[in-house]
Amino acid sequence: MHRIARAPASSANLGPGFDTLAVALGLYVEVELEERAQGLLVEPEGEGAELPTGASHLAAQVACKILGHDRVALRVRSEIPVARGLGSSAALAVAAAAAAGVELGSEGAFRCGAAFDGHAENAAAAAFGGLVTATLVEDRPVALPLPLDPALGFVLVVPDNRLFTAAARDVLPEAVRYEDAVFNLGRLGLLVAGLADHTKLLAGAGDDRLHQPARSALFPQAPALLEGLREAGALTSCWSGAGPSLLAITTRASCPDVAEAARQLMGRLRLAGRALELKADLEGVQVKQLA
Repeated sequence: MHRIARAPASSANLGPGFDTLAVALGLYVEVELEERAQGLLVEPEGEGAELPTGASHLAAQVACKILGHDRVALRVRSEIPVARGLGSSAALAVAAAAAAGVELGSEGAFRCGAAFDGHAENAAAAAFGGLVTATLVEDRPVALPLPLDPALGFVLVVPDNRLFTAAARDVLPEAVRYEDAVFNLGRLGLLVAGLADHTKLLAGAGDDRLHQPARSALFPQAPALLEGLREAGALTSCWSGAGPSLLAITTRASCPDVAEAARQLMGRLRLAGRALELKADLEGVQVKQLA
């Protein structure tokens, strides 16, 4: 067996869609898997290459579980920043599952990704591409596609500093007020409608009261950045997953101007990082069989 699988990054939550909504973005992780006579070999390149390798590497955990042995060489090449709210773990788990032989086009890679990563929405975006909604139904991950206007583009603000999901979860309140739950449900409806037709996308559709305000304590520049992105022409803006990356949703035509405004704003706020212009990935995980 010798395969290469590629899966996209994802931006989850998109403001009010906490743990239920994600869009696949054009940054990728690639896993090349080749069975060998003996022993496990993991060779990472690019983003995340500094993380521990060997049996503890996520790609190795997924592949060895599926194959039932560890006689495999894994070459992992990633352009997805780690611990930036971009679904890097879900994309890696989905790619590793597909490279290890989980049937492409089935629910297999999605379910493997959700099981190993714990985030069904990120796994769904990595597996299927596009805009998706996902959750657990009777302890089973379930995902469905949602319409996404092809005129939309994305500007991603990626700070140099990492923010691990566990730390971002720790600051969340234990209970949610009724008014805040209703606020998010209303914005979620507006957001889904606006993502299907960008002419209907309201700036306030990306607002949230369940997680972004609490997480701003870990990233004090976030509110000013989110507001500045909208002032620069973004249709709406939000945190990307657990952050600290921020997402501006705009039209493709406006992406260059919004990205340049983002870089200037980052400079004024003395925030080190990058502003990337991205398209949605509409294909999800892809596999190539090698000779």
